[in-house]
Order: sequence, then structure tokens, then C-alpha cells
Amino acid sequence: MINIETKFLVETALLTHGLKSIEDETLIKIWPWEHKCIAWVDEGEVIVGSMKEFISFRSKSKELIRIDKNIFIESCNNGISGALTASGTMMAAKEKGIHIAVTAGMGGIGDVLGEELSADLSAIATMDVVLVATSPKDVINIEGTIKWLLEHDVRIWGRDTDIIDGFMVSNKPIKITGKYEGQPLKSKTLLLNPIPNKVRLKDLTIIEKAKRAGKEAEKRGEYYHPAANAMIDRLSYGKSSELQLKSLINNSIWANELTR
Repeated sequence: MINIETKFLVETALLTHGLKSIEDETLIKIWPWEHKCIAWVDEGEVIVGSMKEFISFRSKSKELIRIDKNIFIESCNNGISGALTASGTMMAAKEKGIHIAVTAGMGGIGDVLGEELSADLSAIATMDVVLVATSPKDVINIEGTIKWLLEHDVRIWGRDTDIIDGFMVSNKPIKITGKYEGQPLKSKTLLLNPIPNKVRLKDLTIIEKAKRAGKEAEKRGEYYHPAANAMIDRLSYGKSSELQLKSLINNSIWANELTR
């Protein structure tokens, strides 16, 4: 295990609601950090804790909301408890004076109810916090998302790549700003660390089925992304959860390297 000072924050929406096949014991065993870098909101208070501390919070997942940038202040003022999305984590980082937030799949432009333009995008375009992510999620319009960010003067640097072509499945290559080669980490910066194509899911029909599951969840008044994630997890026999967790860890390791 690695013990370092907190210099980045890791989102908890995925860890709380998205990893259907990953048990608590597995998270504790394979998470590489002993230090406090995981962020959530407990009764209105932003908590930055270790994985072991987070697990007890995760046990209440059915009671917890997803807190993004748009409802972060309201949630804190009203004593709400919830897991932080990428943009919510960026808000928490800003509050704590931390410059980097970490996620896996990020939001973007799509037809998710209430997230037609994800708060992740406005956070990246307006806040002085760098986001390290894997890719926009497969269930949204990745090309439209990248276009929106570039049109809003966001620099998108890829780790060893100047294109993005999907999250857990491979799709059309989309040009981004360029490869990350040590450029200054200023505001309006997104760093992408794609999952290698060779280990991604091969069945593209899984994503369409996940979209339908997400829409059905919306009709029931439930969250889209956890339902879509659960369907991908089931159809991939747990591989999608493994891919996302490994990606979140790899992004955290990169964030640590960037803060040395």
C-alpha cells in the first residue's frame, strides 16, 4: 500500500452505486492508497476519507443520492448525504483547496433525464480544478461531448494518445487536443486515460441494452446511470465493474504522479 498526502480527490458515485459485482472486501484489498483521498457528503459535511472509512458509508447506498455540481451547495446546506459525481468531487476539491479530481467514466451530452448537458462539462469549463477521467461514458454522445468541450476552450490531453474512441467498448476515433506531455495543468483542462482497446468489452449490443435499462429506471423515478451500469455488469458477467474499478485506480495513480 502507498501512503501519501492528499493531493487529489476521488469521486464516489461509481464506488457507491456503480460497481455491482465488487464486494467491500475486494475494494479494501485492491485499493492502492492508505491515505484519505475519497470524497463524499455525510449529513451536509464533505468527508475525505480512506477506502476503509468509505466502506461503512457505501453500506447505505440505497439511501444515498448522487450529488453533482448543481446540487452540491444545496445538499451541504440542507444536511443531505450522498455520493459525489465527477463535478461534485470537483466542487469538494475546490472547497478543500485541492487542484485535481479523479473519476472513471464522465458525463457529457446525451438524453439522460436532467443530464442532457452534464454538470461535469460546466465544471470542467469553469472551475480551477483539473479532472482526470477515462472517457465520456459509452451511453452518452461522446463525439458531441468532446466537441462541446473544445468549443468552450477546454484542453483535452490524452495519456499516450491524441484520440478518444470509447469507454468500455471501442467506437469511432475522435480527435482531442493532443497527447499529454507535461503541459501545465491550468484551469479548463481534462486529462483522459483510456482503457486499452484489447481489454474492452467486445459486444456493442450491451450498450444499447444498458441505455434501455437506464430509460426504464428513469420512468420508475430512479437514477439512470446505476441502472445502466447494472445491466452492463450483468451482461458482461462482472467484467464491466472490474474494468471501471481498475480504470479508476489507474486514473488515481496518474493523478498521484501529476502531483509529485
